[in-house]
Amino acid sequence: MLSSRTRLVYLLGQPVAHSRSPALHNAAFRALGLDLAYAAVPVASGELAAAVRGLKALGAVGGNVTVPYKEAVVPLVDTLSEAARAIGAVNTLVVHDDGGRKLVEGDNTDAAGFLDGFGPQRRLVHGAETVVFGAGGAARAAVYALLTGLEPSRLTIVARTPERAEALANALAPLDPNGALEVVAATDARERVREARLLVNASSAGMQPNAQTTPWDDDADFGPHQLAYDLVYAPHETRFLRDARGHGASTVGGLAMLGSQADRAFQRWTGQPIPREVLKAWLETA
Repeated sequence: MLSSRTRLVYLLGQPVAHSRSPALHNAAFRALGLDLAYAAVPVASGELAAAVRGLKALGAVGGNVTVPYKEAVVPLVDTLSEAARAIGAVNTLVVHDDGGRKLVEGDNTDAAGFLDGFGPQRRLVHGAETVVFGAGGAARAAVYALLTGLEPSRLTIVARTPERAEALANALAPLDPNGALEVVAATDARERVREARLLVNASSAGMQPNAQTTPWDDDADFGPHQLAYDLVYAPHETRFLRDARGHGASTVGGLAMLGSQADRAFQRWTGQPIPREVLKAWLETA
């Protein structure tokens, strides 16, 4: 039951109706007996700054940030974690009390969650040729994680907006001493897609309510030598994953990453991990 003492954690984004996060975090709060509640809040374009300020005014513990605001929120927070600063995107907000003054810290748990999501297949793609679709906040976290954790032999970024992809590559160039990063227009990326061992959808293509979309329309370019990893988790099996599996590729859905990054964010707010039984039950239900 909510009371005047209940403190809130907010998910800020647009859209947020599809989010599985409230079910997970609220179940974890109940299991641990914490007087906290998690609410998904759609934030209209132009209202993000007000929403971040509102976390302080409402006494919130913190929050999450989802599409399309992971990059836009960066200049709106008071401090940034090392990972968030390097990535240039924020998915977790933590409200601190600094001598009576409220400060909002921006953190990024997506990168670590992305690597966790591979599970035992992580060792199979270490050093592999890789293609990442997308150039937004999720793509920044994925590219950061790949460069620092998997050392791809070649990492090609394919995005609808080449300027954003170039900005991403330039921002993370200091983490790329071997020159693996390249930006290729979608119209010129067919050979890269065919040759890649690892394909990552870090765009919003395929996300509900646009589940019929995909970051790569020609599924004939997929094959059994590949691992396709989709950061989209609603629907559970996206068109991208269905297409890849239909041509013999192995697949990883976005729920594993979602659960891991959520657990890391939960620990930032509470100092405790999500109980394993709660996370297991949520993954099974989702």
